[in-house]
Amino acid sequence: MAAAANMVEVAALVGDTARATMLAALMGGQSLTATELAFLARVSRSTASEHLAKLVNARLLTVISRRRFRYYRIASPLVARMLESIKAVAAIEVPPRHQPRSAQDDALRFARTCYDHLAGRLGVAIADALIARNFVVLSEDGGMVTNLGRRFLSDFGVDLASELRSNRIFCRACLDWSERRHHIAGLVGAQLLRRCFDLDWLARDRDTRAVKVTPAGRTGLRDTFGLDPETLTAAAPKTRDHAAPVAARARR
Repeated sequence: MAAAANMVEVAALVGDTARATMLAALMGGQSLTATELAFLARVSRSTASEHLAKLVNARLLTVISRRRFRYYRIASPLVARMLESIKAVAAIEVPPRHQPRSAQDDALRFARTCYDHLAGRLGVAIADALIARNFVVLSEDGGMVTNLGRRFLSDFGVDLASELRSNRIFCRACLDWSERRHHIAGLVGAQLLRRCFDLDWLARDRDTRAVKVTPAGRTGLRDTFGLDPETLTAAAPKTRDHAAPVAARARR
């Protein structure tokens, strides 16, 4: 009974519109203040503080004080996976409500942060490219990096060896709610995204989870993964899966 009661409590917390909006904003992996989250949720600062206190008490969020500011973030990868799974179920299993598409919607569908890894059409395309070259193997049960993949990631500047002592899941498939296919999550996904930011291939969009490909990124993604971001702007078919990924040919 205790487990059921806890599930009801978590569902009630996530089910509130204002709290859900704040949680979704924090799924970008950044830490935000109560003022920023109040603005995004369209509630008062005091109301936002009440919501945030409940989320912190339930261990869905953590808060860090820096001088006179308090920054909130998702408490753990486990919480992030739960929220992304809810988003995927809502997008795939629940009959959609009619809503006109906006430029922001299109930007999120193209490329966005999913907690600490890359999602959207670009994230799925990178997964396809790595799978097609036998660098990564993904399944519903998890994922693995091959020996070829480890060499590739090392050449790309991703140091996975120093992170092996982490409690993070090493590599796993994450169902993309907009593409309805898998992108790469876990430590490997996080390190890939971090490297793309370090190289200035991607830039965050302000006040949203969307990321943009920079001019350097267009060249880098083409040369490293064989991807042309311009060809990814059109809607991708939703009938493909990673059992038969589209091969992405890298240019060396």
